[in-house]
Amino acid sequence: MPDLDTTLLRSFVALAETLSFSRTAERVGRAQSAVSVQIQKLEAILGCALFERDKRNVRLTREGEALLGDARRMIALAEGMVARGRGVDVEGEVRFGSPEDFATHYLPEILAAFAAKHPRVRLHVNCDLTLRLVEGFGRGEFDLIVVKQDPAEPYPGARRLWRERPVWVAQDGAGWAGGGRAPADPTPLPLVLSPAPCVYRRRAVSALDAAGLPWDIAYTSPSFAGTVAAVRAGLGVTVLPRRMVPEALQVLDDGAGWPSLPEVEIALLAAPRPPAAAAALAEFIADRAPIYRQNR
Repeated sequence: MPDLDTTLLRSFVALAETLSFSRTAERVGRAQSAVSVQIQKLEAILGCALFERDKRNVRLTREGEALLGDARRMIALAEGMVARGRGVDVEGEVRFGSPEDFATHYLPEILAAFAAKHPRVRLHVNCDLTLRLVEGFGRGEFDLIVVKQDPAEPYPGARRLWRERPVWVAQDGAGWAGGGRAPADPTPLPLVLSPAPCVYRRRAVSALDAAGLPWDIAYTSPSFAGTVAAVRAGLGVTVLPRRMVPEALQVLDDGAGWPSLPEVEIALLAAPRPPAAAAALAEFIADRAPIYRQNR
């Protein structure tokens, strides 16, 4: 069984993230022809095509997508082994961005555990809407961000972590679920949603439109806390991941006539050749992704 050289995996990961042989060559410090040879060698070792290539486009195959996560973990593991062998702990700064709902429910536990494991890393965390985080990431303001995305329209270079199925949520005891008020009532359904563009907002209005149900944006809030407060006050119905639904709110059953909502994907975006501290945090979050997938 041939060994897998991490230099091959580094070029593979770079090409998977950039989808450009020229940018990959710049990132790994090799000629384009050398990168092409590396990819061919890796494909020969694995016995499958990792990319679909033509004169204009480079795309990951299904086998390439399956390999990407393992390749990243192998690279991070190799770097960690070298660092530990040299007695060097990860250190530096990480400029990290996260949507507020993710930060509220998942981030404190993750960052506390990461800080305990890597006390020499300084974290600078900013919570905002996914759109603003992506815009800031594009301007180079972040080393690493968490994003919520449509699985069918992922952000370029996004590292998929897990998926969540959103649910309709309303004020507890307000009568929304009884008999399915949304399909039965001809008046527009009041919605409490984040500003556009938002994947949860798009899921909600698309599902209602597909079901032929009238709706109206009654309350717009950029924050998770503001959304929950408005729904608790009975101002309308919102869409949330099931595990994020507070006790004071109720989940509306699909069986009562509420249209089903497609899944939303949680993913990571990392800067090209991120600092070691940012790469360590990315692996730390990714290592915990199976826990969230199992507890959806």
